Formats: sequence, structure tokens, C-alpha cells
Amino acid sequence: MHKLLIVVATAAEITPLLKHVGYNTSIKEGLNTIDTLNHVDILLTGVGMVNTAYHLGKHINSDYSLIINAGICGAFNRHLAIGQVVLIEKDVLSEMGAENDLSFIPFNEMGLEGRVAFNQQLHNNYTALATIERVSGITVNTVHGNQNSILKVQQHFAADTESMEGAAFFRACEGVQCNYIQMRAISNYVEKRDRSKWNIPLAVETLNNKLLELISEFNHNSN
Repeated sequence: MHKLLIVVATAAEITPLLKHVGYNTSIKEGLNTIDTLNHVDILLTGVGMVNTAYHLGKHINSDYSLIINAGICGAFNRHLAIGQVVLIEKDVLSEMGAENDLSFIPFNEMGLEGRVAFNQQLHNNYTALATIERVSGITVNTVHGNQNSILKVQQHFAADTESMEGAAFFRACEGVQCNYIQMRAISNYVEKRDRSKWNIPLAVETLNNKLLELISEFNHNSN
């Protein structure tokens, strides 16, 4: 069976899609199967790495041939436009490491086993994804809002975006023999916190439009 799983941190990020298919009931944390979304399940995880890994650990299985981590994110890269949808091909747990007085030692320089960088797995050429820019991201517990910390993290990782779930999603999907991707829309630039400059409604709109396009293509190819 060909099934698609959308993994999302908050219900607000998926609301336009649900309204489009005529679903007016609130989705609950955990796995949601919606009659009007053919071959598509929605996993609502809550915000953050731990919640994402927890729910994927409970619900990921071989029934799915495509898993999408969908959401909004902040951008370090000013060449990315507010509202632009991107595919995050590589994501890093940037906070893993150690402090050495005023300096930061990245995890890969500590001589410990394990990894902090994870990648998407995409074998199919979906037309809906053809024009989406491919970028790199970091995943954090605390989103950046201080110029000094922003400069430091960019010196270490040179990422285009940051989110609170992406790398955990990739890690949880490893070993599953299906496509898994992270699709996000830019809601703001990473800078000193000023929500008046954010455009979450636009980011949610463009994200959901692309999700609907991809779902339509997925279902067409699955029939």
C-alpha cells in the first residue's frame, strides 16, 4: 500500500490543508487518519526534538512510502524570501557539544561516538518538488535572537535555516526504506527577535499550497 505521512509540530501549520479537504475538527496530538485525505495520515507531535522523536518512534512503520516533516522555520540566508518553501536536505543538531570557557567545541571535535548531522532520503523525482530550493539547516532547542550567538553558530555551521524539529525527524526516519523529506516555509529571518517582521500566515499558506500539490501528485501516482 502507498501511504503518505505528514509530520507536523503544531496544528496551525497544517490548518489550510485540512480546511481545503473539508475537515473542520481539531486534530489531536499523535496519529490522525482523516477520511477526506486519501492515503494520507497526519502525525501531530508538538514542538521540539524530543516530542518529534517520541511520536515518530511510536508511529513510523513500513506502511508509508513518503514521510514529510512539514512546518515553518527561520532563515539565516537572506537570499531566501519570506514565505519561500524550501527542502532541507541536511540538518544538524547544532547545540550538541561542550563549552570551553567562552568558546564552543562542536560535537564532532569531542572524540565521542555518534553523529549530529542527518540527511533526507529521496529516491523519487516528484514534479511538485522540482523547483524548490535545496538548503541546509540546524535544529535547536532555543531559537536564536542574539547577534553574537547568531554569528557564532553561523561560523560553525553556515546553515541556511533553523527549526526545532528537523534533525530529530531525519534521525528517527533512518533505517526506514522509504522517502523522507523536510519541507518548510520561511516565516522570518534569524535576527534580534521582532515578530512585527514575521509573516507566519504567508509561510503557512505557501507551505500548504505546496503540500496539496505534492499530495495530489502522490495520490495520482499511487492509483
